[in-house]
Amino acid sequence: MTNKTTRTAFIKITMTSEDDAVAAPAGSADLPALASSIAAIGESIKLLKSSAEPDKDAVAAAVKSLLDAKRTYAQNNGGIGVDGKKWEEPMSKSEKKKAEKAKKKAAEAAAAGGGEANKVSEANAAKKAAKKTENKAKKAAMKASAKDGGGAPAAAKAPVAKPAPSAAARPAIQTKSKLQPNQIAFNPNAPLSDRPVVALTTAVLLGSIADHELVSDHARVGCALGLSGGMGEVGGDLAMARYVAKKAGGTAFLGGSSEEEAAVMDQWVDYATSLSKFGLARRALAVQRTLDAVLVRGTYVIGHSLTLADVALFAALGFPSSDAARAEVAAILPTGCPTLRWMDMVSCHPAVREATELAVNVAKNNEAKLEDGAEIEPLVSGMGYLEGATPGCVVTRFPPEPSGYLHVGHAKAVLLNDYYARRYKGRLIVRFDDTNPSKEKDEFQQSIIEDLAKIGVKPDVVTFTSDYFETIREYALWMIQNRLAFMDDTPQEQMQKERMARQNSKHRDQSSTEALEKFKLMCSGTEEGKAWCLRAKIDMNSDNGTMRDPVLYRQNTTPHHRSGTKYKAYPTYDLACPIVDSLEGVTHALRTTEYDDRNVQFYWIQRALGLRRVRIQTFARMNFMYTVMSKRKLTWFVDTGRVTGWDDPRFPTVRGVSRRGIDIGALKRFMCSQGASRRIVNMEWSKFWAENKKSIDTRAKRFMAIDKVEHVVLTVTNAAGEGDGMEFLSTDYLPKDPSFGKRLVRIGRRVLLEKVDTEGMEVDENIVLTRWGVVQLTKVEGGLEGVFVPDGDVKAAKRKLSWLADVPENLPVILSEFDNLISKEKLEEDDKFEDYINPNTQAETEVIGDPGLRTLKENDIIQLERRGFYRVDRPYVNEGKPLMLFMIPDGRKKAMSGLDGKLAHR
Repeated sequence: MTNKTTRTAFIKITMTSEDDAVAAPAGSADLPALASSIAAIGESIKLLKSSAEPDKDAVAAAVKSLLDAKRTYAQNNGGIGVDGKKWEEPMSKSEKKKAEKAKKKAAEAAAAGGGEANKVSEANAAKKAAKKTENKAKKAAMKASAKDGGGAPAAAKAPVAKPAPSAAARPAIQTKSKLQPNQIAFNPNAPLSDRPVVALTTAVLLGSIADHELVSDHARVGCALGLSGGMGEVGGDLAMARYVAKKAGGTAFLGGSSEEEAAVMDQWVDYATSLSKFGLARRALAVQRTLDAVLVRGTYVIGHSLTLADVALFAALGFPSSDAARAEVAAILPTGCPTLRWMDMVSCHPAVREATELAVNVAKNNEAKLEDGAEIEPLVSGMGYLEGATPGCVVTRFPPEPSGYLHVGHAKAVLLNDYYARRYKGRLIVRFDDTNPSKEKDEFQQSIIEDLAKIGVKPDVVTFTSDYFETIREYALWMIQNRLAFMDDTPQEQMQKERMARQNSKHRDQSSTEALEKFKLMCSGTEEGKAWCLRAKIDMNSDNGTMRDPVLYRQNTTPHHRSGTKYKAYPTYDLACPIVDSLEGVTHALRTTEYDDRNVQFYWIQRALGLRRVRIQTFARMNFMYTVMSKRKLTWFVDTGRVTGWDDPRFPTVRGVSRRGIDIGALKRFMCSQGASRRIVNMEWSKFWAENKKSIDTRAKRFMAIDKVEHVVLTVTNAAGEGDGMEFLSTDYLPKDPSFGKRLVRIGRRVLLEKVDTEGMEVDENIVLTRWGVVQLTKVEGGLEGVFVPDGDVKAAKRKLSWLADVPENLPVILSEFDNLISKEKLEEDDKFEDYINPNTQAETEVIGDPGLRTLKENDIIQLERRGFYRVDRPYVNEGKPLMLFMIPDGRKKAMSGLDGKLAHR
């Protein structure tokens, strides 16, 4: 950088109005920052004076700023200056002469006094000599420190300062810390401006935020970042930001690679720091007066992109990333000034918005309100906030393998991804992970698309990993060329033993040339190439087994269901997923806790390939009691004929539970209620069905049916008989909600009752026929008879019974009930699931149905009063193809009525 550039940068910062004391980068209690600023100003003065034609005004202004900075340092350091001496105000030449004359006269007067005066004079002389010796020692210590690269030391209280050890002998400075490396801790109750917003913005902007874990610490004052290698922690937002930037290779973000460029950046950052002790109004005006001249010629403070200077100055304004905060600052600044435009631009930067969200939600219980009037729906019960998510900037993905049918565990994953994409007004990608042609079929791919529609998921885009095979292959070759991967022909069992023993493969140190040849051989599809695979070169000594040189590529000559025989080798999920996630713009990868160990591997691959990092958020997988989810085990049930297919209502597949009668809204609520938990539990199906019952109960139309065999005839003697013509009553489809309409129910002299309901009946007993009214029994022995009581007391009767008029319009109905396929609550790893097969999992009951059941269509959900809820699996066709209803569990272990069913109402 030229002298002219440096001078211009310095003048931009310091040349502000005389009455604004905060315009110069001095006056902060941050002593190291002030010392750095003083040194930088001193260097700037030297550069100004060394030019061919020094600008006297600029030099004078710089000197004034230097003195102000030194004065502020002394004021904040107990009167001790940056040089370790007691601070004294500088004097002009004439003032110095006057002071020397006065001192000389005082000395002469003391000498003339003799006696006691001489003793005082001698004592003073001794003190001066001691002080002189002390100052010499301090200067020697400072020179030694400067020579070894140390900064300006704080004022020493010891009478003699010891020389600093050499750089080689000086131990690394460590601070005690409970923080793990890369953990960022701060108080969730602190104002936004006191949280590490600059450090977080830096990490987001440079793509390293996924490497950091945010820790909520209510007892902490300030903020801190855990250092790597057990070096303790670094505190302070700007210090943390510099550390994050240097570690992420953000040279441009820090101003550039040259010392001159870094000095200019330090000037701006130190200036921003110096404003911290003043109120918002004074800070805002100081920034505006300094920046306006700079922003007239450019968009950013330095260069052509957002740098630490922009973020630090934005933080000096209170980090106004929300509409409300910007309005507060705008009310202070002149209308239309360049600083206002700059502030609006920075506040809308995606990195700033994400950093705000992270800072606000460190305790996982809050989210930033960035825009006035922008409504975002409240979280569904059980769900947590998506870390770092801002509306309009969220992309989630669901990556099923097309090797089987979706089950309820998959349903949880896709519904959570869909929920977050919709809540944050983002996008959902459904990507088929088709990297294993041996297991994948187009049949499964189509079934997954259909099943997603069944549960109400409509992806914004459908993609395939196979679309990226060429790109992934190029990345694999790059890893080989850069010695990040090698080819290995170690047999699989031996490779597993070596990984367990943390033993390197014999090929680990092979040359890139040899590895490229073997990679080409593997991809050729020949028998010779079949033995070879590509492995990442990570760390065979890692405690995390997934980091011990995992396999990234294998040969597979099975034709691919999309690309045919074009490829003979395919990437593993471990390589393909982090690459495609990054390339497709995924912001949040939701993964189950079983992938926790692989998350480190996921990030290693993205870092190694220089890819944008994707944030991972984990949740617990869904397990159910008395259930198997394994594709292999479910396939066994299908192949052995123990179920009718993948859509069998006893199966935990999406098709199975849909056929059983699940409500989509209830399914979403149930899955979301479990969403935020990382705890793996074996869920009871009863909780699942109890949630379902809440939904279907509000829309299931009511009908009645009576057992075809176990029933009794009641003769209502005063009701209309066969020769009296047909008689009807009008009743609501849904008594609690008349808006569903009414239907006509046939009544007559002969009425069918459930046999179990008639046990213990007595003469003169009043019974209630639901929806009709009270009947008083007149005969019990030899057949039931009674009379209808038009104004009978319904509440007084103890028995309220379902019934059906015995008329020709009634239709045959088959009720199906189901039970669990597995008889053991939870199968252990060493259990053979075949030993726990439930032999009795389906039962059927023939009943006589209400004539109104003829109108039902497939998938309609109804309630047969006092029996339960049912889904229509097949509508009524004729006597040979009766209506088929599948019972829907309601979460109860026992029916409320006496009509338990053959499988105990499960």
